[in-house]
Amino acid sequence: MRKSFKLDEIDCANCAQKLEDAINKLDGVEQARVNFLLQKLTLTAADDAFDEVLARVVELTRQVEPDCEIIR
Repeated sequence: MRKSFKLDEIDCANCAQKLEDAINKLDGVEQARVNFLLQKLTLTAADDAFDEVLARVVELTRQVEPDCEIIR
């Protein structure tokens, strides 16, 4: 399953790249792309585990970029 989410308060392109790299290392993430210009996260994960993976992505985002929020 692939879904896109709006990112609120991602500050710079380097922050976006750092966040993308960290998300792609999580178990269950097939692919993650963070687009700084569009302020968007596109996440791909298995259908049956998507909600669990998304919860881990949200938690990781808080750790890596505390000011950034994923709008669901």
